[in-house]
Amino acid sequence: MSGTPVRRRHRLARRLLGERGAAAVEFALVTPVLLLLLFGIVEYSQAMSAQATLSSAAREAARTMALTNDVGQARAAAQNADGALNLTAGAIQVTPATCTGASSTQMVTVTIQFQQNFTSGLVGRANVNLTGRAAMRCGG
Repeated sequence: MSGTPVRRRHRLARRLLGERGAAAVEFALVTPVLLLLLFGIVEYSQAMSAQATLSSAAREAARTMALTNDVGQARAAAQNADGALNLTAGAIQVTPATCTGASSTQMVTVTIQFQQNFTSGLVGRANVNLTGRAAMRCGG
């Protein structure tokens, strides 16, 4: 064994302090990447939730239009099913404007446009345009 117990403890303490500093540097390098990944997952999940809500609202509007032949009721059905997106009537497009129940081949299509805003600010002020679309046969 080399040195006295005091010297050995002193060398061990220096080694531990040096490694603790290296761990702090590693933590400082890894933390921003992990935070970026975490915020990216949150942003992506919010966009996917909005997309699922748009598809559901479009399906409800198409179903209502196919059964009632009323564009106003179809838009109201989409707005009731939109959750927290607060869709405007102008964002909901129903084609054709009339849906005759006698024709079993006529289809009604509802398209909803929505602009998803990113909340974390990691990508600046960028927005993503999302579209919900559904089609149903007139008359149910």
